[in-house]
Amino acid sequence: MAHTLYGLHAVQAALERAPHSVIELWVDAKRHDRRMEAILHLAEAAGIPVHTADKPKLDNLAPQGRHQGVVASAAPPRTYSEAELEALLERLDGPPFLLILDGVTDPHNLGACLRSADAAGVQAVIVPKDRAATLTPTAIKVASGAAQTVPFVQVTNLARTLRSLKERGIWLVGLDGHAEQTLYDTDLKGPLALVMGAEGQGLRRLSKEHCDYLVKIPMAGTVESLNVSVATGVCLYEALRQNHA
Repeated sequence: MAHTLYGLHAVQAALERAPHSVIELWVDAKRHDRRMEAILHLAEAAGIPVHTADKPKLDNLAPQGRHQGVVASAAPPRTYSEAELEALLERLDGPPFLLILDGVTDPHNLGACLRSADAAGVQAVIVPKDRAATLTPTAIKVASGAAQTVPFVQVTNLARTLRSLKERGIWLVGLDGHAEQTLYDTDLKGPLALVMGAEGQGLRRLSKEHCDYLVKIPMAGTVESLNVSVATGVCLYEALRQNHA
């Protein structure tokens, strides 16, 4: 079933990274700037139909948010299963680098986490099927193309998946604001899965119990915690720094 992409960055990223997924475009007939020209050029090169539309039509096509004069109909990004995760891990050339989101429910946060995951070279993002955000149009827009490139895995039983990853020799490092050990005092080199908790509640008890280490990000100011997508970016890039040091 097709879904809606909207916004200059999200549509251009889809045309660049997964043009086969884009079915057709609607563009603002009055917009002729450089960014729109780039989108039109990509669509033409991929043989994608383009329709001109006025603002009310575009507003109707993308009621969820700001479309910036361009809306696309596209095939939804692929969602992987637990069985397919096993196959993904088998195909990896180097040490696994995974991101696990334990019940993140805000699609904006999910999209931002996917974007950071793509930038840091994460090989899969794993989420539970229940009580967690999925690849909605909002999440896809915020991800800015990362939803098309980073494998998104939904699992029925997150605790079982954590056990399976440990059996593969992947270290599980969970973020917990009450941990004694800091992120920067922890060895993040080698096979790694970073486990991030939900907005406000943090990691669930079972997820904490399955982690090899619980770490915290040092907070030097007055705020007690960071937004989960910001914290995810901090953790991913510390792991990336250590592995490239």
